[in-house]
Amino acid sequence: MQEKNRGLALFTLLVFLFLLGPLLIISVTSFEGGNILKFPPEEFSLRWYENIFNVEMFLVAFKTSILVSLAGNLLALLLGVPAAYALSRFDFKGKSVINAFFVSPILIPGIVLGFAFLRYIVGTYQLPIYAALFVGHTVIMLPFIIRVISSSLSNFDFSIEEAAESLGASKLGTFFTVVLPNIKSGILAAVMIAFLESFNNVDISVYMTGPGVSTFPIQMLTYVENYFDPTISAISVLLMFITAFFMFIVERLMGLSYFTKR
Repeated sequence: MQEKNRGLALFTLLVFLFLLGPLLIISVTSFEGGNILKFPPEEFSLRWYENIFNVEMFLVAFKTSILVSLAGNLLALLLGVPAAYALSRFDFKGKSVINAFFVSPILIPGIVLGFAFLRYIVGTYQLPIYAALFVGHTVIMLPFIIRVISSSLSNFDFSIEEAAESLGASKLGTFFTVVLPNIKSGILAAVMIAFLESFNNVDISVYMTGPGVSTFPIQMLTYVENYFDPTISAISVLLMFITAFFMFIVERLMGLSYFTKR
């Protein structure tokens, strides 16, 4: 039994190192004091963290990613909340098909979805770059909005809504005064998860960006192609902390295991 436990512990440690090893290496190399990315570092410095804010193309791309993620998130929220409510509240013919349709952007490989957007959104409709990014990122955020809010609604007692209507409240008024306040934590969690998905997206954005317009992850790829300094390692560490902070908030709001119940 002890040998079995030791074997399991060793296997767990190996999996842990396999998953987190690259992140640890990136974190260490971000403190390299020299001009070339090395592991282990020959000297330690914070100069590359400072360099992030001195590279204008990173600042411009960061603003673009924030703008696209927030705008797309807003539209995805306006579409996703009613959709999640309808899918959770009512039983109707074709419900499973509609649900699968909304989830499909998660199931389709991103590189395929990105090419489809390039062909039909950019090629056919000749949308400007910002508009194409807005549409594409809205599509990839919508499934996360619907999924998370549907999970939140699964614990909502719809008899409360019926009681409010029986007392004279309108359906729309009941939705805004009874339903939404009870799922506000789920909505906030959905917004944060969808924002991270949009901000960190590469496979869709690489097809949508163009001259003078680039998202933050795409700009990171461009930088790696031309430079071999630890700036990207420093950016990666900051993004890891931001993502961890967002997921900590989601965990506090709903619990990450909450999304595996449905």
